[in-house]
Amino acid sequence: MDLEGAMVRRRVMLMSGASWVLPTALLCVYGFFSNLRPSEPFLTPYLLGPDKNLTERQVFNEIYPVWTYSYLVLLFPVFLATDYLRYKPVILLQGISFIATWFMLLYSEGVLAIQFLEFFYGIATATDIAYYSYIYSVVDLAVYQKVTSYCRCATLAGYTIGSMTGQILVSVANWSLFSLNVISLTCVSIAFATSWFLPMPWKSLFFHQNSHYRITKETKALNAGEISDTQCEAADWEYMEVNMPLNKGAYKADNLPAQEQTGNFLKVLKALWQDFLRCYSSRPLLCWSVWWALSTCGYFQVINYAQGLWEKVMPSQSSKIYNGSVEAVSTLLGAVAVFAVGYIKLSWSTWGELALAMFSIVIAAAVYVMDTVRNIWVCYASYVIFRSVYMLLITIATFQIATNLSMERYALVFGVNTFIALLLQTLITLIVVDSSGLGLDIFTQFKVYAGYFAVIALIFLLSGIYGIIRKNQKKRREEEMQARSSSVS
Repeated sequence: MDLEGAMVRRRVMLMSGASWVLPTALLCVYGFFSNLRPSEPFLTPYLLGPDKNLTERQVFNEIYPVWTYSYLVLLFPVFLATDYLRYKPVILLQGISFIATWFMLLYSEGVLAIQFLEFFYGIATATDIAYYSYIYSVVDLAVYQKVTSYCRCATLAGYTIGSMTGQILVSVANWSLFSLNVISLTCVSIAFATSWFLPMPWKSLFFHQNSHYRITKETKALNAGEISDTQCEAADWEYMEVNMPLNKGAYKADNLPAQEQTGNFLKVLKALWQDFLRCYSSRPLLCWSVWWALSTCGYFQVINYAQGLWEKVMPSQSSKIYNGSVEAVSTLLGAVAVFAVGYIKLSWSTWGELALAMFSIVIAAAVYVMDTVRNIWVCYASYVIFRSVYMLLITIATFQIATNLSMERYALVFGVNTFIALLLQTLITLIVVDSSGLGLDIFTQFKVYAGYFAVIALIFLLSGIYGIIRKNQKKRREEEMQARSSSVS
């Protein structure tokens, strides 16, 4: 029996080693073209310009908030549906949503139609989770790091090239913003066509292919203190490899009776809740997660309305704009900052909160300068600093959170953090932006966002100082106890 199991494992390893290239390549092509949208940096000028002829209040206070509300409402259902449907159908849904978004952007008129457009874009952004988790269901654990790098580089390259292409076509070739949207629609259509060729995964993290066994086994072993997260994950992968269905008569979770599928669904939700409580009982993870949620909320608000601020400082109808170049430069510098994270030597457990506080002050200052100095080049430079510092910090937070998490918990914690960020963003949007709330003008909004990041900096500064004092007191007590024990002996 052991020999048979070894032969099966070897066969699966050979299959996975040979088969990871095609789905990874297809997913990278999809990620590249779905992010190759040269019109996106010019969305606000397009809506305010002669093509749509909307007012600033309509765009900022009535249309843009719809994306925030849609993203929030759709995030959790999409998270569950992605795993239950095994990724590919949700990737197809994302492709359809992108096509609907840019088709409506070309041909829709009026506030209500553009609000529906924002709803479809909310679907497209909420389904990003399918793109980033699909690849883990079709490749072996040994190539996770490699395929993750490839997929993220593809999206980064697509966004950067798209932004630069848009800037060149507008500034050099004098193309219209309508033409840029035609290119974006073509690119997302190519991405959608590519997604049809993705192989359908045979398993998912929670609902399919022994997922309940995997979660239950991990929970029991961790509670007993017998194995680490990493050991547990490796053992579970070995179990799934040995039991991989190699013929048509093999067991499929999809063939379960409806009542049993419902029972499994409830068990998965229960396991997720237990993992949620276990993860957030850790103070370091809670600290990084709080910063993640708070800062991501502010980040979303700034990038959503930055084009509106630039439009007020230097209207696109009367002068040349360089939104595409700024987005491309900020993305590239952010990528450099992310790369530099691997070379930063710092005791994050001791100084992490103070580092978050200091960098949050830089972010707050960048947003404040962007708002108060009414010079477009200062606005652009402040935006580049803002995005680069945020991408640096979010990468550090991601690494700190993910270090000791298995893949299921990784997705759960990041999903919860994003949901909290969106919940906070919805509250800010309702109060500050929405016309049914205060409906503040764009300059006052950015003063609020600068103050918001300043509050985040203050929270983590106080928490960091308190943490260092506590550690020093603990260290002093331990030294005193050692001194007493040595004097007694």
